Amino acid sequence: MRIRCVDDLLSVAADGPADAQAIAAQLLDTGEWLEVVPGIDSVVVLYDAALLDAGVAQETLRAQLENGVVPLPESGDIVRIPVVYGGEFGPDLDELCRKLNLSQDDFVAMHTGCDYVVDMVGFTPGFAFVGGLDERLRVPRRKDPRQHVAAGSIAIADGRTGMYAVASPGGWNLVGRTPFALFDSKAEEPFPIRAGTRIRYYAISADELDA
Repeated sequence: MRIRCVDDLLSVAADGPADAQAIAAQLLDTGEWLEVVPGIDSVVVLYDAALLDAGVAQETLRAQLENGVVPLPESGDIVRIPVVYGGEFGPDLDELCRKLNLSQDDFVAMHTGCDYVVDMVGFTPGFAFVGGLDERLRVPRRKDPRQHVAAGSIAIADGRTGMYAVASPGGWNLVGRTPFALFDSKAEEPFPIRAGTRIRYYAISADELDA
């Protein structure tokens, strides 16, 4: 088990998003850590440096994982996310289709044609890194990031779909927007999409978005 310590943070190496989520769940169940955050291939653990020496913290963490990690059961529920593709809501879609030699209908069919799993949430509050994008849609991030990306924007980059829960700067390629409430300040759980959530996208019209 590879564990690194930086100040009051511990970083545990993981074998991919599913393993990171399982490690995080196991550590959270102990109730001994201030915060546990799963990533793509690691888990960051925050501890109280006033109470625990760094060496003790590492040994405690190692002991909690020494008997292995129990994989999490796959969620049976799929969250269906409606998306208006292209136009003012997906201003990068036309250019992407030209680069990929696809029609917009082909792109939408490929993007909506499979189930996805959220690998991690981070970067900005509620931003979801969604794994499982068709390799034929793999493109790099934009060379010139935007200073403002609207909340609800759906984007792709580096083999993943990204969902902007709140407005923020961003460098992903914008392909659409969803009316799905990715952030609700009045809800008990403001960000309903979490690591491990299963996602399926489906296309709607701009009129349906307004409605």
